[in-house]
Amino acid sequence: MKKHLLLIFIILAIAPLKAQDRNAYRFTLDECLRFAFANSYERQSMALTGQSLETTYEQSKLQWVPNLSASAGQNFSNNENGWSSSGNIGVGSSMTIYQGGNIRNTIEQNRLNVERNTVQLEKYDQQLTTQILQSFLQTLGNQELLKYQLEVLRTSGEQLRQGQVRYQVGTILQSDLLLLEAQYYSDSNNVVDTRINIENNLLDLKVLLSMDPADELEVVSPETDDLDDLIASLPSEEESVRLALDNMPDLRLGDYDIQLAQNNVSMARGNYLPSVSANANIGMGVFQFDKTGMTRWYSTPTESAGISVSIPIYSRGATKANVKKSQIALQQAQLDQEQSLLNTRQTVVQAYRNVLSSYNAYKVSKVKENAYSKSFEAYNLQYQYGNITTVELLQQQNNYLNALNAYIQNKYSLLMQRKILDLYMGTEK
Repeated sequence: MKKHLLLIFIILAIAPLKAQDRNAYRFTLDECLRFAFANSYERQSMALTGQSLETTYEQSKLQWVPNLSASAGQNFSNNENGWSSSGNIGVGSSMTIYQGGNIRNTIEQNRLNVERNTVQLEKYDQQLTTQILQSFLQTLGNQELLKYQLEVLRTSGEQLRQGQVRYQVGTILQSDLLLLEAQYYSDSNNVVDTRINIENNLLDLKVLLSMDPADELEVVSPETDDLDDLIASLPSEEESVRLALDNMPDLRLGDYDIQLAQNNVSMARGNYLPSVSANANIGMGVFQFDKTGMTRWYSTPTESAGISVSIPIYSRGATKANVKKSQIALQQAQLDQEQSLLNTRQTVVQAYRNVLSSYNAYKVSKVKENAYSKSFEAYNLQYQYGNITTVELLQQQNNYLNALNAYIQNKYSLLMQRKILDLYMGTEK
């Protein structure tokens, strides 16, 4: 018994400590995005890749500068004359004067890679924003749905209690009571399912934020009172496409791919041209002795300098093949860019029309939800006075629940579609 009491005491003592390790967050959509950008492991990895590319670029710019190296050595030998030794020191330098333009092209290629990685990071941010937006709004939609479901469940519970009383006095049949019980448990199950969906939505959101799943997360709903403003401020379809073409990172990535491919063609052609390099060295012997024990210091340095030229004559067709393949890669990059342009236009036009379609669905569902809500209230009142049957009441209640689900889904679908379009256009606030 004492062991059990001790175990319970330890558990009670540790539980608050574990709870203290959990962080609690309450985020708006913008705060979710800032947190994700600061903590996303994939984004941090891409940023490190950018730093590596920047280092490569900075180092490549030094290829125009001569290198410098020093050497020192001491040699020992043993022959018929006995042991002897000699040493030397030297300093040398070399530099490439011309290499068919490859140094310049390499520097340009590294610069383009740095800038392309920056745009690639923008594309990742756009994709991550879209995913967070969808998960965030799904969470809000289910939270709003839960509020209505809890109210419906309260009403179903009251209907069931009244039905039990009416059954006891014989004003309704047992089948009516069973229908009321089935409806109550169905509404209870809806509440449980929605709560589970909310937890799953929050878990998905935590993963996107690179947040510990054990942390507590609460999302803050944006203002959604007047969704008509989303359409009133909508630009024309042509303007939306124009803004998106200027903003979408996919097209800028395609531009960089073309520039890189053009640079590769220049580098491949550079192998047809000669390369010129220069070198200079200075050295001197520093210490020598032989079997006589005599030692000498050398103070007269030896100097040398020269220029070498390498002229490619025949490479078994390798240079020609590389030029041809680089030209094909350029044509492929240009075709990919044209396809990307078409895809972007199609994506933006579809997103624009999704906004209009979502708005129409939202307006219709709003009217239906309001109508079925008032009708359900009236039917519920009539049922209390015995003017309608249980089947009629429950049918009207299910009609209201279906209209309510459609209204909430269309409401948050409109919000999501408009924000996605704004994201494409670069006008997301």
